[in-house]
This record gives sequence, C-alpha cells and structure tokens, in this order.
Amino acid sequence: MSCGVLLALVTIFLQSSISITGADASEQTYIVHMKHYQKPDHVETHHAWYSSNLQSLSSSATLLYTYTTTYHGFSASLSLQEAQQLRQYDSVIDIQEESVYALHTTRTPEFLGLDREVDLWAGYSFQELNKASQDIIIGVLDSGVWSESESFADNGMPGVPSRWRGECESGPDFHQSSCNKKLIGARMFSKGYEKEMGKRAKETISPRDRTTGSPVANASMFGYANGTARGIASHARVATYKVCWESRCLGSDVLAGMESAMNDGVNVLSISIGGPSGPYYSNSIAIAAFTAMEKGIFVSTSVGNDGPAQSSLFNVAPWLMTVGAGTIDRDFPAYVVLGDGRRLYGVSISGGTGIGGKPVGIFYNKGRNSSNLCLAGSLDPDLVRGKVVVCDRAVNKRVEKGEAVKNAGGVGMILANTAENCEDLQTDSHVIPTVAVGQKMGDVIREYLRKVKNPTATLVFGGTVLGVRPSPLVAPFSSRGPNVVTPQILKPDVIGPGVSILAASSEAVGPSVLDSDTRRTKYRIMSAGTSMSCPHISGVAALLKAGHPDWSTSAIKSALMTTAYTRDNTESPFRNAETGNKSNPWAYGSGYVDPYKAMSPGLVYDSSPEDYIAFLCSLDYSIAQIQSIAKHSNITCSKRLSDPGQLNYPSFSVIFGKSRVVHYTRELTNVGAAGSAYEVVVDAPSVIDMTVNPSKLVFKNVGDKHQYTITFRTKKVIIEAGKSAFGSISWNNAKHQVSSPVAFSWTRD
Repeated sequence: MSCGVLLALVTIFLQSSISITGADASEQTYIVHMKHYQKPDHVETHHAWYSSNLQSLSSSATLLYTYTTTYHGFSASLSLQEAQQLRQYDSVIDIQEESVYALHTTRTPEFLGLDREVDLWAGYSFQELNKASQDIIIGVLDSGVWSESESFADNGMPGVPSRWRGECESGPDFHQSSCNKKLIGARMFSKGYEKEMGKRAKETISPRDRTTGSPVANASMFGYANGTARGIASHARVATYKVCWESRCLGSDVLAGMESAMNDGVNVLSISIGGPSGPYYSNSIAIAAFTAMEKGIFVSTSVGNDGPAQSSLFNVAPWLMTVGAGTIDRDFPAYVVLGDGRRLYGVSISGGTGIGGKPVGIFYNKGRNSSNLCLAGSLDPDLVRGKVVVCDRAVNKRVEKGEAVKNAGGVGMILANTAENCEDLQTDSHVIPTVAVGQKMGDVIREYLRKVKNPTATLVFGGTVLGVRPSPLVAPFSSRGPNVVTPQILKPDVIGPGVSILAASSEAVGPSVLDSDTRRTKYRIMSAGTSMSCPHISGVAALLKAGHPDWSTSAIKSALMTTAYTRDNTESPFRNAETGNKSNPWAYGSGYVDPYKAMSPGLVYDSSPEDYIAFLCSLDYSIAQIQSIAKHSNITCSKRLSDPGQLNYPSFSVIFGKSRVVHYTRELTNVGAAGSAYEVVVDAPSVIDMTVNPSKLVFKNVGDKHQYTITFRTKKVIIEAGKSAFGSISWNNAKHQVSSPVAFSWTRD
C-alpha cells in the first residue's frame, strides 16, 4: 500500500463529530427545529411557546437555548421518549441529537503579499486599507481568549464602532476590563457543555482561554520564527465567543455563539469547527450561516484535518467559505549526524540545551515491546539514560513521546516517521531537544542502528530559514474532496497558511500544552491545522469588506477564489507535502489566496439568497426542510435550478453519468473598469472537450452583468467509473485573470 494511502495525521486539532450522551444517561441534549411561523398569536414570545411545548411533555424537561436569528428552534435536555413524543408535533420540523466537535502570526502576512508598498485598489495602500478595517468586527468562535496578549493591544485605535451591541462578560480570572478597543467583546456559551459533562466538567466557566491581533515587534518562540507578529487585518476589531470547552464544542453552544455574534453586529465570522457532513437541513452551522449570508456577514470555516483521505471535508455548504491549509516559505531545519558521518535532514523548533555538539549514544526498540513508540512508562531508564532515543511516530501525541524520553533520563529524541506519515514533518515544541525526520530518513536511521554495534548521533539545529523552495505545498492533514453532500459543488474553496504558524499563546500553559511543561512564552508555533488557515482567510475577508463595503459575501468569496494561485515559487503546479506528488483542486480548491489580487478581481460570480434557495430546491429537499434552512415561510420552489451545478459558483464540479454532455451557465459581474473586455482560455484534460459561448465578454459599465454557457463533453473513449480529471477556465485581459478550476468525475449512473 502506498505511503499516501497510509498517511494518518495525529493532531490536537483533529475534527470529529460523534454522538454523545448526557451526564444522566437517561437524557441528552437535542436541537429542535420548529416551524417558526406557527407560534400562536396569543403567545407573546417564541421562548414562551417553546417552553410550553416542553412543559406539555414533562416538567423535568430543561430548555437550554432559544434560537431566533440563526435557527428557528431551541435546544433542550430530553429523554429519548420525550424526544420521540416531541417529534410528532406538527410544529416540529426536525429533532437532532446533539453532536460534539473538536477544534480542528509573523511570516504569513509577508508570504501573502500584504507588505507590498503599492496601490491595491482605488488609491489605497495596504496600510491605508488596514486602517480602514478598524470599522470591521471579526467574530471568532473557539476556546476563548488570553486577553493579556500583546496582540490585543489597542494603542492608537479609535473608539469602538457605535453599531456594536455586544458585551464583555465576566468570569473567573476574566473581568469586563479585559476588553478594550481591539478586543471589544468576549462571551461564553456553556449550557450544552455543562449539561453533557455534569459534575465531570473540569474547566472553569469563563471567557478566558487556558490552553487570536495588533502588531508586536520581535515576536518569536524561543528564538524561532522571529519577526513582527500581526493579524492579517491588524486594525480590525475582535470579539470572541467561547463555545469550546476542554477542546469539546457542543452543537447547542456553537449555535448560541453564532446567534449572539450576528445579533452583536460582527461583519466576519471565523469558525474553525467541523460539523457532520449530512444534508444541509440537518447541519446546524450551515443553517446558521445561511442567515449570516443574508445579513451580509462573511463566514469562513475550516475544511477539517482528516486529509489526505478523499471526501473527508467538512463545512461544504456553498454559502460558506471552506478553507484548507498549505505551507508557507518558512522552515526550521535540523539534522541528525550519524556516527558514520551521514547528515540527515529533519525539522525542529526544540533545540533546547544540555545535549551539546558531541555524539551521544542512540537507543531504539530494546527491552519492552512498545518502547519504539515511546509510550508513557515504556522506556527503561537503565537503557535510555544519557542517550538520544528514536521514537516511531504513531499512537500517542508527538510531544508525549518527548516527555516519556525525558522522564526516562534521555537527553534527546529523534521522532521518525513510518509509512503512515510518509514525509509529512511537523514542528512541535518538545520538552527535550528533538529532530523530526521523514520516513526515508527514519528508515536510514533504523538500518544504521540495526547494523552498528555502538551507534551514535549528534543533533544539529538550524534555526529559521525563509524563502524555502518549493512553497507552498498542500498540507497533508488538510481534508480533501470530493464533496459527498453536493458533488456538483467543488470544495474546498481555497487554501491558506496553516503549517508552523506563530500565534499568540495563552501563558497559562506551556508551549507543548503538557501539564509537566513549566515553560511560558507569549507566542507558540502551532504545528499544523486548518484552524490556523481559516482565521487567515477571515482576516483577508475583513480587508476586502473594508475596501468594498458594498460587495455581497458571495462577491468577496468569488474575488478570493478567482484570484488564487495554483503554482509554487518554482512555477510548478502545487504538490502534496507528504508525497511530493502533484496535487489537484480536490485538495486546494481554487488555489492559495492572494489578497493583493483579490482586492481587484475584475469580475465576480455573485449569488443572492434567492439563488441559494433555487439551489436547495434542486436537491429534492422537502419544502419544510428548505424552509428550515432559509427560514422563509413562503418558499414554493417555483424557481429551481435544473442541476445543483448550475449555481453561479466560482468553480466547477462536473459529474458524468449516463450523459456524456453537461451544460452549465454562469454570470459574471464587472467590478473593474468600464469598457473592460475579456477573452476565455480553457485548459481541458485530454478526455474532455470544453466549449464556451460566447468566447469574449465586453462590459460597458461597472456593475454590468453577462452570462456565458460552457459545454463539457466526454470524448469517445471509455472512462471507468470512479475516475477523475481536472482542468480550468479563465477570463483574461491585460490586467486580470479570472480563473476557475474544473473537476471531472465519472459515475455508474
């Protein structure tokens, strides 16, 4: 089996969705979707109506939250029998068992091109545009905030926007005074968590993060990644909504956080949390985000950390921005110098002290059977003391292996990949000097240990290197398509910086997040996760909102997608980090975001709420199910798309079944100069003919719209079901390239 197939990422940001049971096994939390418009006139509020529905079932049923903006319904703690009874009510659309989710800087602004001293749009420099973003409010749903971080300094910032309606809630170790003109709000939502965990709840209920900014000079982690740490939109305001506790995010709390953020007045929502990949009417985040889209709130979500497996992505609704992860051009090289002189490449941000530059003995897989994995307690101190230990990467957390080595008296660690991890290298803040090596170098070390009687090695640390080539690479953990919910919508949308990112850190824990780690630092290099790339794109969206306040969320999304790039800094097509093989749009979508070009995309693919409703109607959902998403009582589906792929989306996913021909129509809106003309350029795989009509578009005025039809035809060759291919379409002139990826799939239907 190939290395790529075997790859399995172990990461603290792993996304998952599992069914849960309550603190009392006889009851659990359910999210109840109601027909909002059926509230009796004599009942004053929906909260009162929902309460009466519950009381009709049982006096012990507990109402947790009422949702009126993001979702029409409530969450409640019910027994299975009570839930079944409630499901029979005519006013109830659906009842879902609550799910639990887990949470899925310095160099990145430069790598994204945000340090360019050039005009971006209508005479704005980046610095001027960044300053204009001070009226933009980014709402962040995650595990809370460490308000003391210098990244939340409000020096020189004007007063809080008058439209802000949020609060700074108090809690243990967190006071209202913790907020300022940068961090303007902090709320917490824990009813679902407390109900589920009961007396087992360990975390203090507070907005504080125990485990998001303005520029901070000379930021680094123990000397690595030195530079100026700043947010992408460093003048934008931040409001945090703590919905995750002990890395657990309960669906009822997530919905409540989204509802509060919208009512508070945020412009951008950043959500690095995954959800079940079921129909959109059963996906709470998708339902809530539909309302956000209607209100002009841009919602950026993480694609998930379950790559490189196919169809492993989350958050695939077309009104969401779905963000994957790539590398940047920064590396932290380190080397293992074997006793025979061979110098083997690896990475490290854990140089530490105490090992010196002299060769020391190496220990690997002797004594207890699990010692090769360096599980807690598996290493014999008599064999390990004073040596560098080789630990195979698998089973337990990478930092826990270093802790096991340290506890056994080892002086250093070589973290060696196996076939499961290939060449995917992760930088962690280990508690002991450590070099991480890929599978190839790991096999060299293991072979050396097998042949040499008294093996030795020296660990050499190379600090921080910029301008790494090739960059970027697609991160191995970043979840891949195709989209199983609606295969006609290509996901992810884009990728952004998500590997080895320097981020503000809670000083309540050490950089390894191990209980035994007594070190403290203001910044931590996050090893990897789409939870890192998602906030980057949220920040870029804030800049676009500042520069184009009249653009819809779909226009902003289109600008980010059609200007993204798909070639690395060697001018080669993107490759996957774990194998070095050529990547494809199922991994990177439209490409790596380019904020500079996104400011002036020329043309955009715009979509209205009505267009999304027509899309939903094409999915054969019931009227009630569509109403539960769109929250309109007058939906009839009199207008529906002939195919979900007819949505005016900035990318294409073409499914060939019984028919060898697929026709799609798209509409482009001119946001560039009047009198602009564009000609089409197509790049089709050898088995596909692509024809575009018309092949030239002329826009007389700003705001003009023109449609085109594209025909995809399979050539007269036999294509095996399950195969795929990729191409692109681009509308070009001297100033702009408006590009869209095309994914082709063949099915047996």
